[in-house]
Amino acid sequence: MRHGRKFNHLGVDCDRRKLLLANLAKSLILNKRIVTTLAKAKALRVYVEPLISKCRIDTTHSRRVVFSYFQDKKIVKELFGNVAELIGDRKGGYLRILRVGRRLGDNAELAMIEFVDFNTIYSKKTNKKEGKNKNTKTAKKVAPVTEKEQAASAV
Repeated sequence: MRHGRKFNHLGVDCDRRKLLLANLAKSLILNKRIVTTLAKAKALRVYVEPLISKCRIDTTHSRRVVFSYFQDKKIVKELFGNVAELIGDRKGGYLRILRVGRRLGDNAELAMIEFVDFNTIYSKKTNKKEGKNKNTKTAKKVAPVTEKEQAASAV
């Protein structure tokens, strides 16, 4: 029976689960997107999002708390540097889980987990050129004709 089991234990004991989630989180922070099973992706989101919320406030204490989860200075620097810059104004929901399909060997459901702000395909910020509005007619600016051009056209 599942009495008192509030989260997915992923079929392993506590120490293996902590190592598994820490390694998945390291890969996610370095690569910004990973593909894993759906159960692991859902467990990883619960593991990583509170740590990302800690990164919004850059203090020594929050750095030490995050370091206690990873024991890797490079990961902590990346998390408090590049990741914290993009998610500074977001209040939550830092990760997106997309179902990919099923794995051939054991038919496990695969999912891609990624940072929301690092994906340029789905972002609302696009590189639109200003002044190219197809709905309104814009008058073309006519440059004044110089004397040389008048003389060339007269010939």
